[in-house]
Amino acid sequence: MKRHLLTLLFALTVLLPATADEGMWLPSLVSDRMKEMRKKGFRLTTEDIYSINRASMKDAVVLFGGFCTGEIVSTEGLVLTNHHCGYDAIQFHSSVEHDYLTHGFWARNRQEELPNEGLFVRILVRMEDVTDRIASGETAGAIIEAAQREGKGYRASIEQMYYGNQQFLFVYQQFDDVRLVGAPPSSIGKFGGDTDNWIWPRHTGDFSLFRIYANADNEPAAYSPENKPYQPKRHFRVSTQGIEEGDFTMIYGFPGNTQQYITSDAVKYVQHRSDPMKIDLRTRRLDIIGAAQEADPKVRIQYAAKHANIANAWKKWQGEVMGLQRLNTIAKKEAYEARFRAWAADKPEYRHLLDSLSAAYAATADWYCMEELKNETLRTIELATLAGRTVAALKLDPKSERRAEAFKAIEGLYKDYDATVDRALTQCVLQGFTDYCPEEAYPTSLRELMAAQGGTIEGYTDHLYTHSRFTSLEAAKQATIEELEQDPAYALYKVVRNTQGRLPRNLSNVKAIERWYRPYLKALMEFDPQRAFFPDANMTLRVSYGAIAGYEYADGEYHIPHTTIDGIIAKDNPAIYDYDIPQSLRDLYASKEYGRWAIEMNGKTTVPVCFLATNHTTGGNSGSPVLNGRGELIGINFDRTWRSTMSDIDFDPTLCRNIAVDIRYVLMVIDRVGGAGYLVEEMLR
Repeated sequence: MKRHLLTLLFALTVLLPATADEGMWLPSLVSDRMKEMRKKGFRLTTEDIYSINRASMKDAVVLFGGFCTGEIVSTEGLVLTNHHCGYDAIQFHSSVEHDYLTHGFWARNRQEELPNEGLFVRILVRMEDVTDRIASGETAGAIIEAAQREGKGYRASIEQMYYGNQQFLFVYQQFDDVRLVGAPPSSIGKFGGDTDNWIWPRHTGDFSLFRIYANADNEPAAYSPENKPYQPKRHFRVSTQGIEEGDFTMIYGFPGNTQQYITSDAVKYVQHRSDPMKIDLRTRRLDIIGAAQEADPKVRIQYAAKHANIANAWKKWQGEVMGLQRLNTIAKKEAYEARFRAWAADKPEYRHLLDSLSAAYAATADWYCMEELKNETLRTIELATLAGRTVAALKLDPKSERRAEAFKAIEGLYKDYDATVDRALTQCVLQGFTDYCPEEAYPTSLRELMAAQGGTIEGYTDHLYTHSRFTSLEAAKQATIEELEQDPAYALYKVVRNTQGRLPRNLSNVKAIERWYRPYLKALMEFDPQRAFFPDANMTLRVSYGAIAGYEYADGEYHIPHTTIDGIIAKDNPAIYDYDIPQSLRDLYASKEYGRWAIEMNGKTTVPVCFLATNHTTGGNSGSPVLNGRGELIGINFDRTWRSTMSDIDFDPTLCRNIAVDIRYVLMVIDRVGGAGYLVEEMLR
């Protein structure tokens, strides 16, 4: 059966075109898509995209920090990614005295590049289909261990494709010395803030620069002043030739999560239950953080990354709900399933699958929703986290390296902590948890903690923050272990700890449900042979391709696929932090002295800023290189349009567009705003 399925998968990917520009393709199998890519304008070979025998594009793409993509753009390990991908590092190095978030950061030489503990990049060494090896009796653990012994810094994992019908081994080399090189002011890198997030037209210079360092042998090494810039096997050449509507685009990156093949039951859960709950809970938290940031510049810096992390998915979910409603996805799925039922009626091995899936969803959805509720409420309480981690660190050997490392991490958490803000957030999330948690599921231990303080959330929160030593690290360090273990915040930590559990990334990935998707996907491939099946995104390296294209946003309203610096000036507002651009950018616009970055458009001199394309992308593709038909870097992917966010579930080729910052704007900002022209020359050599 396994061999039959693999043969079927191969035949489908070779013979069938994807629908429009839909699809996220494994690079080792991209030869199956080459005919279609060439028709659209690709001019290189499959070996240029992926090869284990010679340097290829895969060697210039990095998994940045485990959550984003980046690209190597010089022979000295210089990496471009998004500003929002580097945001935690930029914020960590910022203070009121050195506010790199507001003013930007530009290292003038290698000695000024800033190390970032815990930040890593991974470069794919190879990928291998190990389905047959596992079926023959080899264990996943043995395969991974053998792969990791192949080279220094190697990390390996086996990832499931098509809900476990295929297994692929991915072998990476991990580099742990990654230093911040440059970042524009947030009013460029995060221009428009939450207001413009997921919106077109867009004018955001969403980029930052880092550099990979290695030891004298060009191998991974822990941070050391003696390390040298990494010399990559391949880097992307930068194109400043410009783009036109219809030009080929390719994205090479690490998309995180899609659900293309889920049934109507799953869509109903997302659209009617999960997304609305999470949107509401995050709205409450964002209102508190936003007000605190406006009132205090120190809090603005402390909570900048937290606010951004909460807000990104919050707004995405809103667009997703609207998109699923607009496309009538539930009804489309139900109609498709009705046709499948009719086809499967005389096939005993398949005819029960939809009923089995529906029953599994009914049995599992309440539990999964409860876990999502805890993730959005109880598990976000920072004071409880600080209590648990501090007590654990204090129990370590005072002379051990582990204890020193633990306290260094805890000090970093306290650096970005404000007890007054956290108090308001704790009261907020406890109320949110109470609002959504069924009475019978409410944790007895939490109810007892609140009952001891009068039974109200407000009374319990007041007691917690009035009597806890964990509101400051200094107070916690002055107490004994015994005193800390009796602290009310530690009591809350124990309640939260008892709720912990690793939640599958989607309801459909719960084992009780996923077991039915394996035969269901196999059945779908037989039922619908004209459909192009690509594996759902799971943070493994993928290729997607498309073209520069605008779209009809509404009747009679066409959105062109590019923006310019003129739009930035039109939005500029010194009274609003996210729209208060640097004076140097205003001066540059007034003088029109753009130098080599200027273009003529509609009879005036301007600079390109962002563009749209039809590539299928999702979270994790942030920072991905956008390449032209010659494999040259023309932009950095950073977003989708708001009407595209349902593409994780339902891709609509007429509206789904990814958003990228034009590389020419990136270079101009580095050169003319940052005054770091040496970095431009490094990239253009």
